[in-house]
Amino acid sequence: MEKRLIITVDGPAGSGKSTVSRILAERISYIYLDTGLLYRAVAYKAMQHGISIEDDEALQKLCDGINIPFETDNGKMKVLMDGDDVSDRVRTEEIGMFASSVSAVFAVRDALLLPQRSAGRYGGIVAEGRDMGTIVFPGADIKFFLDADADERARRRYAQLMENGARVDLAEIKRGLEARDYQDTQRKIAPLKPAVDSVIIDTTGIDVDDVIEKMSIIVEQHTKMTVS
Repeated sequence: MEKRLIITVDGPAGSGKSTVSRILAERISYIYLDTGLLYRAVAYKAMQHGISIEDDEALQKLCDGINIPFETDNGKMKVLMDGDDVSDRVRTEEIGMFASSVSAVFAVRDALLLPQRSAGRYGGIVAEGRDMGTIVFPGADIKFFLDADADERARRRYAQLMENGARVDLAEIKRGLEARDYQDTQRKIAPLKPAVDSVIIDTTGIDVDDVIEKMSIIVEQHTKMTVS
């Protein structure tokens, strides 16, 4: 009987982790968990209520009463807030920066830890984020860490936003990515870093198909090892 694995994919914004995680999950018929979308949803809710990142008490109250159901639709994760699908609404650069700040708050991370782990309790999941292999699923079967240089990550993000109709500046996108990199790697709680047992893939100059091929080979090898 084939064991259903927990596969984690971590890395900075623009490294390609969202795209390859979604495609990999689809190929092997696993659940795709976009944890960054959950943090964006919390940030979105906090902004709606005018809550400052410095207001720990307000953030704690928000998290105590928050319920963020999520589901997968044709391989794409959707997040609902008060019954409303806000998945596309929370993908702005402004919310991304605020989500990076919110993710450093203990109350927020603590509130989202259980639903993330619950999603992977039976395996069969590709969990993508920034601390999947280090904090959320430290015992994951396979851990990937994707990275790319800042210029390429900025170009990817710029192209994505332009495709979605946003009016953005490439230089500003790069500054934003670098600011998020600093916030994510320097925060005291669950900083962005590769797990010691992760497979690190530099996606600079590599197209999506080649990255997925590298990951698929490792998944296939591991699956054969765990077949009983």
